[in-house]
Amino acid sequence: MAPDKSSPVENSWKIFEEYHIDEAVGFALPNPLEELPHPYDAWISIAKNLPELIKNGQLRAEVEKLTTFSIDGLQGHKSQRLAHLVLGYITMAYVWGEGDGDVRKVLPSNIAVPYCKVSEKLGLPPILVYADCVLANWKKKDPSGPMTYENMDILFSFPGGDCGKGFFLVSLVVETAAASAIKVIPIIFNAIQREDPDTLQKALLDITSCLHKALAMFHQIHEYVDPDLFFNVLRIYLSGWKGNPLLSEGLLYEGVWDTPKKFAGGSAAQSSIFQCFDILLGIQHTVGGVPSDSAAKFLQEMRTYMPSAHQNFLRSLESGPSVRKFVLSKGDATLQEIYNECVQAMVSLRDYHLQIVVKYIVIPASRPSKKKQTSKEPSEPKSKGTGGTDIMDFLKTVRSTTVNSLLKED
Repeated sequence: MAPDKSSPVENSWKIFEEYHIDEAVGFALPNPLEELPHPYDAWISIAKNLPELIKNGQLRAEVEKLTTFSIDGLQGHKSQRLAHLVLGYITMAYVWGEGDGDVRKVLPSNIAVPYCKVSEKLGLPPILVYADCVLANWKKKDPSGPMTYENMDILFSFPGGDCGKGFFLVSLVVETAAASAIKVIPIIFNAIQREDPDTLQKALLDITSCLHKALAMFHQIHEYVDPDLFFNVLRIYLSGWKGNPLLSEGLLYEGVWDTPKKFAGGSAAQSSIFQCFDILLGIQHTVGGVPSDSAAKFLQEMRTYMPSAHQNFLRSLESGPSVRKFVLSKGDATLQEIYNECVQAMVSLRDYHLQIVVKYIVIPASRPSKKKQTSKEPSEPKSKGTGGTDIMDFLKTVRSTTVNSLLKED
């Protein structure tokens, strides 16, 4: 792939195919595989029965019995993505166990070796990431039906009943609603190159409309995700081993590295779609390419948790023409207003994300824990997101940066 030869300026889905962006589902993996051939079906079998194996206290023993498989038989991107997803689920379940503080600090080599090899092939870290549990963890019930919550299911579950299904699928429908604006990006870049403010206005209105649809989809979280189950069960299995006192040194990947490694847990900051619109609209979390604060640094770091093709796409956008500079240079009040509506749609999404975090993390964290801790290890700070950040500080900073990107009237 050569981003310098073909940038997103070309008004064609061909270019997006290079960046693994699909016309229908955007950054999500289209029609993910559900099964792997023998011998990898042994991984699938464990991943499909995780909640039951954890409940019966058999999960770790089943994992330890597995043979170490070479990944040479995993041919093709979709097979490798499915392997990364199932090994991610197995790893999270093995490390966190019953979610009661009895953690494992060493991942056995029979999982660690193939997991790290498939991670290397995909350019992803060896931990469950957003690109796994949201973007590659879905199927349609009716293949010819719509991409709606009612017509979808997830491939693998953690304990917590349908909480995971709700969390992952609502995240996915938010993602795909916003992703329908990606096709407008080449039109925007062409409009700037041709000095065509009218076409740019229409394209920006399209993006605003898609972001409004994404926000409407986000509201479904209240219907499908229970705050207590999310906080006390699902959140544990999505937590990483970076900035987490339960694994303060990280996780040792036996047979791969001699020292423990630290990786952040899954986070919405690992979604390419909103970083994509930040770049497009010139919402600057960096100054001269350098992160301006800890929130910006975290966003930049989270790019390394995205599939490499998506990272390349974001880099190619950064080398494209600046929408913000063009809008400012025209001095056109209507164009500025339409640009601001687009930025305001991003502000609204971030405002809503803050409200969700209050309901699903801050309020449950303030209640006495119902979980019995079996370990004497320090417990995880409750205000932290699964990515290891102080989530309220992080989201408030990101929102402020977005608000500050609104063009002020003279």
